[in-house]
Amino acid sequence: MKVLVTGFDPFGGEKLNPALEAIKSLPAQIQGAEVRWLEVPTVFYKSAKILEEEIRLYQPDIVLCVGQAGGRKGLTPERVAINQDDARIPDNEGNQPIDRPIQLDGPPAYFSSLPIKAMVQAIKEEGLTASVSNTAGTFVCNHLMYQVLYLIEKEFPNIKAGFMHIPYMVEQVVDKPHTPAMDLVDIVRGIDAAIRAIIEYGEKDLQLVGGELH
Repeated sequence: MKVLVTGFDPFGGEKLNPALEAIKSLPAQIQGAEVRWLEVPTVFYKSAKILEEEIRLYQPDIVLCVGQAGGRKGLTPERVAINQDDARIPDNEGNQPIDRPIQLDGPPAYFSSLPIKAMVQAIKEEGLTASVSNTAGTFVCNHLMYQVLYLIEKEFPNIKAGFMHIPYMVEQVVDKPHTPAMDLVDIVRGIDAAIRAIIEYGEKDLQLVGGELH
């Protein structure tokens, strides 16, 4: 089994992106599965193109995209990606699409094909904060999640894919009082636990409460 994990380069004025730093530290094997990491740019469409090229080359069984969600307290597997770009800030090449569909022939949304509740449970068992997220935003993270699920539906139906947001690293919040953060070592442990859960549970998921009232 082969697992492809992606992380974005820094964006929004940050010097580091915890997603990229964390995936670089993942072991080469998890639960007997080969693990490869890929850096993708925080750029609409280009990120998806680079990921598509790697999928065609590497032929993974699982794709887990990871992104920074500054302000979140824990690791949050995403439930859904919507067919909409609405960028609050420009991406790393100055693109700022507003109210634009990602794929004209695509459905309004795609659900993750990863066992998101099992992932949350595995992360919590490591003593880390985790929860299911019901919005991946409308920036490049949501864009990439939608694009990889669109590609899989069209061409790679046997690949399972999804997205997980992670909080800031401690180093990023020195000048951001009261902003949640997590040590990089713990972020890596959380991603490792999530991958173990993906491998263990496959298409099945745990029947646990993961919803929100608002």
